[in-house]
Amino acid sequence: MSRQGDFLIYCIEQYKSAKQMTGKQVSELFSQYSVWEYIYSCFEALHTTGINYIIDDIDRYVETRKLAKV
Repeated sequence: MSRQGDFLIYCIEQYKSAKQMTGKQVSELFSQYSVWEYIYSCFEALHTTGINYIIDDIDRYVETRKLAKV
């Protein structure tokens, strides 16, 4: 698996744990708001940060996407 793929799995597992969500819930959220693509596109920057930053960044990204749909 690629470094990006490994990192994506890491992000999913950490997000799932932090938010007390199931894998299915995280997958649906990430699909609905294109978080998969965001993580891949920002891999170089995100993989150098801590998990708290990554979780907060994903939350901010999702909130921005939600507002854009209104």
